[in-house]
Amino acid sequence: MSAYRQNPLANLTPVVKNLIIINVIFFLGNIFLQYSGMNFEPYLAAHYFNAPLFRMWQIITYMFMHGGWMHIFFNMFALYVFGPMLEYTMGPKRFLQYYFITGIGALALQMLVQGYEVYQVIGAFTVPNGDIMPYFDQPGFQKLVGIYSPEAGIVGASGAIFGLLVAFGMMFPDVELFIMFIPLPVKAKYAVIGYIVWELYGGLRPTPGDSVAHFAHLGGALVGYILIKIWGTYKPNNF
Repeated sequence: MSAYRQNPLANLTPVVKNLIIINVIFFLGNIFLQYSGMNFEPYLAAHYFNAPLFRMWQIITYMFMHGGWMHIFFNMFALYVFGPMLEYTMGPKRFLQYYFITGIGALALQMLVQGYEVYQVIGAFTVPNGDIMPYFDQPGFQKLVGIYSPEAGIVGASGAIFGLLVAFGMMFPDVELFIMFIPLPVKAKYAVIGYIVWELYGGLRPTPGDSVAHFAHLGGALVGYILIKIWGTYKPNNF
């Protein structure tokens, strides 16, 4: 028996492999910088467009930031599992376009929901100069804090990952998947639909302390669905 162990990234398609590597570099680099007393996360996470810390580059950089080990593990695991087949079928260029468009679409829907929440509190979609303190006595002030504070940034590739899940469910609907805590395999189309319904429930009925950006996930899924419909459902060649 050979003692040689193959690099787990060796057989990955190029775009998936590089996305995983970049995400890991961002994650470990952020940890190192924080231990060194520097914290760039507030400037790389995505903030509401009217918040003081919002910068245009965040619509891209937020996809490479993650909130913890489990967060990046599950996102990269999903990219590792579903990404290669999609990249092979779409081609590297279109796959990369799809990944970033769904990630940006995820953020767009999240910001639309945040804008609606801001409107409910102050009757407008933006706070003048991004200063929420004049609204301290408003009943929904804590909602403003949750949107405008420096700690309110959105991080993670989850929106783009949901786009990949939708693409996989549309292109390979009958592939059977094994889901944690479910003893029987589930067809991809049913697994994706179930996951989206669960996220919709989480977004409409948030629980106290829930920090998951459910509508970002739904945004990635929605934009992914639209893109596949526009581009056409690809037919795999060798699967």
